[in-house]
Amino acid sequence: MHRDCRRPAWIFVLAMAPWGVSAQETAPDPSRNPRRTRVVEVVEGVRDSVVNISATQDVRMRRPSMFGMYFDEVFVYPQTTAGSGFVIHEDGYIVTNDHVVARSADHKVRFASGKEFAARVIASDAAHDLAILKIDPDSRLKPLKLGRSDDVMVGEDVIAIGNPFGLENTVTRGVVSAVRRRVEFSPDLIYDDLIQTDASINPGNSGGPLFNILGELIGINTAIRPEAENVGFAIPVDHLRRLLPDILDITHLSQVAFGMRVQGDRAEVTSIETDSPADKAGMRLGDVIVQVDGTTIGRDVDFYIAMLEHKVGDTVAMVYRRDGKDDKADITLTAVPTLDTGAIAWEKLGLRLEALSPKVARRVGLQQDLGLVITEIDPRGPARRSALQPSDLLVNLGRYRAFPVESVGTILQGVGRDDPVDVTVFRYYDDGTVERIRQRLYAR
Repeated sequence: MHRDCRRPAWIFVLAMAPWGVSAQETAPDPSRNPRRTRVVEVVEGVRDSVVNISATQDVRMRRPSMFGMYFDEVFVYPQTTAGSGFVIHEDGYIVTNDHVVARSADHKVRFASGKEFAARVIASDAAHDLAILKIDPDSRLKPLKLGRSDDVMVGEDVIAIGNPFGLENTVTRGVVSAVRRRVEFSPDLIYDDLIQTDASINPGNSGGPLFNILGELIGINTAIRPEAENVGFAIPVDHLRRLLPDILDITHLSQVAFGMRVQGDRAEVTSIETDSPADKAGMRLGDVIVQVDGTTIGRDVDFYIAMLEHKVGDTVAMVYRRDGKDDKADITLTAVPTLDTGAIAWEKLGLRLEALSPKVARRVGLQQDLGLVITEIDPRGPARRSALQPSDLLVNLGRYRAFPVESVGTILQGVGRDDPVDVTVFRYYDDGTVERIRQRLYAR
């Protein structure tokens, strides 16, 4: 089961010089240190962009007191888990695995320099085990160079950097053992299209980067087989590229209507919703976004991060390139239509939902915005034969976070009859343990 973050040769080839080339011309450069291998150069180039992530949660234990078994004593102690991550944007945005941060409220990000910052989860995708954290750094960060994973070759050298067993900034090297692996960790936890590697990956490596020998990010380390040595798996970086527009979409995160998607290293407009603010401002497919509010946009992630700080009523000053010429558009953001989330959740899934109260959040050591509490299950609804129970904390619907409550209404509004809805909940027990449960419901 996927639990890695919760528990605590070289062949030297001698070649003759080609005809017409003297031995002096092919002699090694005496000024170059032969110990400075390509691996050393890659590590030195990326070390400032790789982070260690610690998450703390209060765990409660109950035991009989000295006065007898009827007077239990409750002990609360902090339990810290470790994971890894990497910088994706210079303003303080970090990528990691969803399972690294999903169960805890207090997150810390630590760099190789020793600097440490408090972090908050701003977006997550449980279905693909990805999450985005935000820190407030004291200077601009160095993001990793995103490579591509569609051309990864079996047998090519790879480098992993992470925080295994809390050993910060550990570097391991191996090869790509296989690609497009389908791995089933449990009936409700199945990953497709993973990169398999024999680079040593251990508990604590989750969320950390997997590099090719050019220092390009090709994967996000996500899982190991605890019963097997040197068998690890990484999410291909192409999946991250494809999912970022959804993960960072302000419509689901902030209930702000915008109506435009961009994609790729040029931030090219790939879709526009009819009658949306972007459509009314004259944006077209194929436009390339150059600036947002004066901030230069180089790739799609720059665009989505620039949009995150906006709210309903803001006017966004957009500079775009069309047919080789730059032009401007002022786009006023509007609110997503208000929906009766309670009625929609009951109608579609047969669930009553309530916000997690500050009191309960403090008691179990959670962020209040982690999810919504299931208070009732319709005995004739889609969840009637599932493993869901009242008091479970609903944290994800498909790839989206189940927060705020308005977001759940927006997600479910587009679900049709008999459509599958993947539900993820946390169940908290009196002994302090937490169970993560995934169920597939079919909307009615």
